[in-house]
Amino acid sequence: MNNLSELTLENKKLIIRVDMNVPIHNGAVYDQTRILASIPTIKYCLGKGAKILLVSHLGRPIEGEPDSIFSLKPIAECLIKILGEEVDLVSELNDTSIFNSSSRVQVLENIRFFEGEKANSNILGKLLADCCDIYVFDAFGTSHREQASTHSAIVQSNQACAGLLLVKEITALTKVLNEYENPYTAVIGGSKVSTKLELIKNINTKADFVIVGGGIANTFIKAAGHEVGISLYEESMLDIAKDLLDGGKIILPDTVITSLTFEGEEVSEKNISDVNSNEMILDQLLTTKMIEAINASKTILWNGPLGVFENQLFEIGTRDLAQAIAASSAFSIAGGGETISAVNKFIKADDVSYCSTGGGAFLEFMEGKDLPSIQALKSKS
Repeated sequence: MNNLSELTLENKKLIIRVDMNVPIHNGAVYDQTRILASIPTIKYCLGKGAKILLVSHLGRPIEGEPDSIFSLKPIAECLIKILGEEVDLVSELNDTSIFNSSSRVQVLENIRFFEGEKANSNILGKLLADCCDIYVFDAFGTSHREQASTHSAIVQSNQACAGLLLVKEITALTKVLNEYENPYTAVIGGSKVSTKLELIKNINTKADFVIVGGGIANTFIKAAGHEVGISLYEESMLDIAKDLLDGGKIILPDTVITSLTFEGEEVSEKNISDVNSNEMILDQLLTTKMIEAINASKTILWNGPLGVFENQLFEIGTRDLAQAIAASSAFSIAGGGETISAVNKFIKADDVSYCSTGGGAFLEFMEGKDLPSIQALKSKS
């Protein structure tokens, strides 16, 4: 796979596929995390004398129907402040101002406004590829999607390479996937075992300890023979959960926080054997075994919270987990939107060795899958 740092960029026209799918409220960017993650690549290319057209999607507009709600205008305005220079927003790929403007950085309007993006259209892919000298792919968060801007454009480009962020992502994730040190603890939370079954199976072959949280933990608690009341769990996954429990790596909680409602009616802290049939488990406290595993670990993977941490009543488990990981000397990686939100709420991003920008891409990479964008980049080497 070609890396950006290996190429001559002076006077080159670059399309950089970034992931700037960020939350926008009242016409302004609410969370700049993904934008800031792309800045090193942008600044590097500018420093080498290149001109740049940034390509990203935002939200889920109806393809072919531009909608101001999903416009990248707020992102272009945000970039002006971050970069301290002019940034143009262009609406069409046939706009003659592309790479001919006084601005060194331009932003193409939401790529999902263009026909054929989701279908991985060769026509749209070629339009993108032909527009530039080098196609730089730096959007790890979209690398699991086989779409025109994430696949076809790479395949059809004259020259394509990985951006600095993508290289950082691959390096960090590979470290916990294939180059890890033991002891290794994985924390896997979320609502459903089914959505993370392949991740759990793959990590279960590598990790020494697997801490489960959220609805996933409820399924394992039920499979272990305990009452979970009206908690979210998956009946269809109980046999699989039992098999995984038999492997001896899954650590279940001893103490949970229950409530009659998500809002917090009659909140109680109790042993998992004492949950009533009308209660739901909304948080779990760290056990001595969990803390010992984290403290002893040289590698930690964290994907998903332990409870409904958005509600202060059910944040204890996720908060204590975040702080334990922050205090650990292990190489730690956090991935997934909820996980990064928990990091930002309870600790600092620097307290974790690496915070991944990917959600679905993070999961699929950690499942051991070859992601379409990365495969396409390897084919251009």
